Amino acid sequence: MATTSNMFMYSLTIQPPTAITQAILGQFAGTKEQQIVTASGSKLTIHRPDPTQGKITPIFSQDVFGIIRSLAAFRLAGSSKGMFDVVPLRSDRKTNLVIRQASRAARSLSAEPTLLEVGRAPVGDADTGCWRITIIEYVPSQNRFNRIHLETFGKSGVRRVVPGQYLAVDPKGRACLIASVEKNKLVYVLNRNSQAELTISSPLEAHKPQTVVFAMTALDVGYENPIFAALEVDYSESDQDPTGRAYEESEKVLVYYELDLGLNHVVRKWADPVDRTASMLFQVPGGADGPSGVLVCAEDNITYRHSNQDAFRVPIPRRMGATENPERKRSIVAGVMHKMRGAFFFLLQSEDGDLFKVNIDMVEDDNGQLTGEVKRLKIKYFDTVPVASNLLILKSGFLYVASEAGNHHFYQFEKLGDDDEETEFSSENFPADPSIPYEPVFFRPRGAENLNLVETLNSLNPLIDSKIANLTEDDAPQIYTVSGTGARSSFRTLKHGLEVSEIVESELPSVPSAVWTTKLTRADEFDAYIILTFANGTLVLSIGETVEEVTDTGFLSTAPTLAVQQLGEDSLIQVHPRGIRHILADRRVNEWPAPQHRSIVAAATNERQVAVALSSGEIVYFEMDVDGTLAEYDERRQMSGTVTCLSLGEVPEGRVRSSFLAVGCDDSTVRILSLDPDSTLENKSVQALTSAPSALNMSMADSSSGGTTLYLHIGLYSGVYLRTVLDEVTGELSDTRTRFLGAKPVKLFRVSVKGQTAVLALSSRPWLGYSDIQTKGFMLTPLDYVGLEWGWNFSSEQCVEGMVGIQAQNLRIFSIEKLDNNILQESIPLSNTPRRMLKHPEQPLFYVIESDNNVLSPSTRARLIEDSKARNGETNDLPPEDFGYPRATGHWASCIQIVDPLDAKAVISTIELEENEAAVSMTAVPFSSQDDETFLVVGTAKDLVVNPPSSAGGFIHIYRFQEDGKELEFIHKTKVEEPPLALLAFQGRLLAGIGSTLRIYDLGMKQLLRKCQAPVVSKTIVGLQTQGSRIIVSDVRESVTYVVYKYQENVLIPFVDDSVSRWTTSTTMADYETVAGGDKFGNLWLVRCPKKVSEEADEDGSGAHLIHERGYLHGTPNRLELMIHTYTQDIPTSLHKTQLVAGGRDILVWTGFHGTIGMLVPFMSREDVDFFQNLEMQLAAQCPPLAGRDHLIYRSYYAPVKGVIDGDLCEMYFLLPNDTKMMIAAELDRSVREIERKISDMRTRVAY
Repeated sequence: MATTSNMFMYSLTIQPPTAITQAILGQFAGTKEQQIVTASGSKLTIHRPDPTQGKITPIFSQDVFGIIRSLAAFRLAGSSKGMFDVVPLRSDRKTNLVIRQASRAARSLSAEPTLLEVGRAPVGDADTGCWRITIIEYVPSQNRFNRIHLETFGKSGVRRVVPGQYLAVDPKGRACLIASVEKNKLVYVLNRNSQAELTISSPLEAHKPQTVVFAMTALDVGYENPIFAALEVDYSESDQDPTGRAYEESEKVLVYYELDLGLNHVVRKWADPVDRTASMLFQVPGGADGPSGVLVCAEDNITYRHSNQDAFRVPIPRRMGATENPERKRSIVAGVMHKMRGAFFFLLQSEDGDLFKVNIDMVEDDNGQLTGEVKRLKIKYFDTVPVASNLLILKSGFLYVASEAGNHHFYQFEKLGDDDEETEFSSENFPADPSIPYEPVFFRPRGAENLNLVETLNSLNPLIDSKIANLTEDDAPQIYTVSGTGARSSFRTLKHGLEVSEIVESELPSVPSAVWTTKLTRADEFDAYIILTFANGTLVLSIGETVEEVTDTGFLSTAPTLAVQQLGEDSLIQVHPRGIRHILADRRVNEWPAPQHRSIVAAATNERQVAVALSSGEIVYFEMDVDGTLAEYDERRQMSGTVTCLSLGEVPEGRVRSSFLAVGCDDSTVRILSLDPDSTLENKSVQALTSAPSALNMSMADSSSGGTTLYLHIGLYSGVYLRTVLDEVTGELSDTRTRFLGAKPVKLFRVSVKGQTAVLALSSRPWLGYSDIQTKGFMLTPLDYVGLEWGWNFSSEQCVEGMVGIQAQNLRIFSIEKLDNNILQESIPLSNTPRRMLKHPEQPLFYVIESDNNVLSPSTRARLIEDSKARNGETNDLPPEDFGYPRATGHWASCIQIVDPLDAKAVISTIELEENEAAVSMTAVPFSSQDDETFLVVGTAKDLVVNPPSSAGGFIHIYRFQEDGKELEFIHKTKVEEPPLALLAFQGRLLAGIGSTLRIYDLGMKQLLRKCQAPVVSKTIVGLQTQGSRIIVSDVRESVTYVVYKYQENVLIPFVDDSVSRWTTSTTMADYETVAGGDKFGNLWLVRCPKKVSEEADEDGSGAHLIHERGYLHGTPNRLELMIHTYTQDIPTSLHKTQLVAGGRDILVWTGFHGTIGMLVPFMSREDVDFFQNLEMQLAAQCPPLAGRDHLIYRSYYAPVKGVIDGDLCEMYFLLPNDTKMMIAAELDRSVREIERKISDMRTRVAY
């Protein structure tokens, strides 16, 4: 496969994956506070829980360009401080990654660094690297990861005999064990050298051939030799026995592996049979804290096991209720052990989400002291939470639930469930032998009593389908998604913006034109006045417990105001068209009148300087003297045109004045004038603009290159915003960046948000310009708020850091709470797991088909509840969003729901499907035979079995839209031989993919009428796209096939297919010849039909030629050309060709199963391609990925990357130290700012 391409695209992530595959707890910042480290796809993120507010905030996130597969925390042996943890992490690259947290104490000889260790496993022989152990340092002061150790230990590929699938670490941090699924185990001894640096020994082998490992953990044995426990099955006899008897008699055993630190080798110390269904192990505290050993979790039971203790077994309680199957056994899917002073307990979770508290009682001696011998094992129902991939208990009394699907949750413990009325089941009543049966035990689920939900963290996992549309008629479209599973599914609206919290909305007596706030003295903490200006006057309001009008302020109330400023230590100024009023602390007023026949048209102020522009074009400049008076400079500057706006920067600390004045004129120029006493109002630089400037704002901001930079923000009457760097010495303007904000002239205001100086830009919608918390790069993000005409800072006791704005006749006070998330979500709950969504062709409504496997249908649930009520008068109808739906093998719950995301913001209608049908596909078809009336077509499967796939056929349902789409009228349904997995409107008729057959239907009175069909793929049709007479058919595992429909002959003819088998999940047509697609292994690709083949297929009368043309290798006669290919690490579930910003060009937007939203941007020039290719190569060489993975190999995971520049890697440039940036810039013969601008423009011109 050729890896060169004549098409290039720039791949970027808009939203990283939200599915958390692993989460661990530790003290990673060198303080006593605990932090949470999560792995989401290739992202490694550190979060800070805030116990006082019950919130979790991300501290730092970095792409490691590898699949992180597991994490675990431990403390290095010999550490004198318990706050330093080591975090081993196993990632799906060839590296085991160890992340080390460093602080000042960690750098001393008496304290240990915090580490994170990662093991990686690549897939396929395309990987040419090798397995490594990588140690990475996290420096809180720099908020960065830094790799400090790399060691190779194995060859590439995820093979069953290559270690990396399992990782366990000794609780004292002395060793870690890496194991493969079969045979091989490697143990590393972790130690410190004389400089207190971490060292890793050569690997010690603990191999056992023909042995499969199911689970692994480390035992807590104090400071005795480290021991690791594993669940294993020896299949040597089963492999040699063709009768299967040996397999039936094979045993699963719990095995202890001991690392002898003295002899430096590993021995198989102990093995004992356990339940054959055992699948998980949990470490039991040892030493002075407990008896040591493990909990072995199997189907329907939990057993305590240790080499020197008796076994103790308790059953997993089953739910009791009218809709529950009393025979269904439960298994443990997640759990956590928590140690307290002198005690410990386990919280274990079943697949229903039920949490069970497990305690181990120990025997006491004659003095009442615990002996370490286990007396009994006890289990009781605790509460119910969403099914988790990981559970974490914080010392501050919180439970973090990283959900398998849907939002993640943060709970606070109200109590530990010790004194409630729940039945507790003890091992004393159940046999320890797993072969001896026992009577199952039951509990009745109830609402939460022990846990209180304090925060929900948005997650789109699993993201099933999406649509992009502009239903709200904003400047940019919204992304509509369906995600989640079961009763926790949701329909979500995603839009670009920052969340705004409105504090006050008050209607004013008339329409103001501007608003300001001001303090009375420089030392004041809060603002004292709100000043509103109207067409014919000014209103002053005092800020206190209430806001009320005041008149004795010294402000001129009979004239409109142009500017207000707190000046010097304790005075105020008011600029109005006829002059400047300097209001002293004792309410005395000094007035500077405007010259005769001239008025003030613009003003700029700071705490020591005032500049005004007269209607004649003159600039008059004032500066505060040492005695507090406002003195006019003799020099005046005559501008060539009318001045439209002015701006003064803030006075830098330690200086007496801002050095420059920016002047915007109606001749579409901005000039920088000097304010130095020796060159007052001299021209320093000029910049020509495309339109007259409407607003200017000069402010300091953090720079991505480090330190602060002086920026000039320019707003134009055309709605365009510009940001340019203003040289603090020469006054030169450089590095200009532009952005279209809206149709209205742009107004700019300096505000303060979350402790940083920001810019509020107002056009047809409000925007905020601020420095990104992580990269320090400039961000410009719309606010999720009404359009404002004016804005200003606002600070009071009730709202320390807010803003005040004007919208028509309303005064609004609001604040911005978060700057770390610029995608807003609105959620509407759905009934079942969504499968597909469809927008109404004309109305702002969406139709969602939903289905859940092995779940009772609503009618069956209702019947069982009624029967139970009739028998005993009791019902226990639990809310399904908290407890899920009752399960039953072979049953389906399926429905069609109509969602109104604009007005009702809810599901407005639901149609339940009966007779065990499950909806699998949907489309809207305007049938030509029905005068182009549009019908909703839904495909269903009857009695569908997912694995192995089988069904009793399928149906195609026809519904008529009623009440403008708000209701559906069932017309009829047509039986087909297989589930119709793909439906599409095609030339006034219905196109259906049924098995491997492509079929065209028309609408009849009682059923659909078959018009044409042809077998076009080898397996199963899962997707359809069309333009003209061309149909793109997606096969479940054979990529895409192009089919042409010949109307005259009424035949469907496949004429070109792919040379590579791709397990297609989603496709869209980029143009008539080109298709973009994604597959189930995480690849994105574009394939194109050769020009000549495309033209021949569309020729009139070519049907006979295409039918009889000779096929090639059991396929069509022709093959598609691969244009681009890249690995994304998430399964693409939808693809769209669309625009995401106003004035942007077409791009490809894709969504991934784990909640990823990404895009592919086509390059417009070869020069840009060459630049970004060179930048990508430099970044991969100068700052290789964190965990040692070769970037090119990573993006070529299943096939060589082709025609794609990795924008996520390019944006890592922002995180580099300044000297590394300069080195790369020198290699590219560019400046650092030029590189940053080009990287930033690639994102901001087309997306956010």
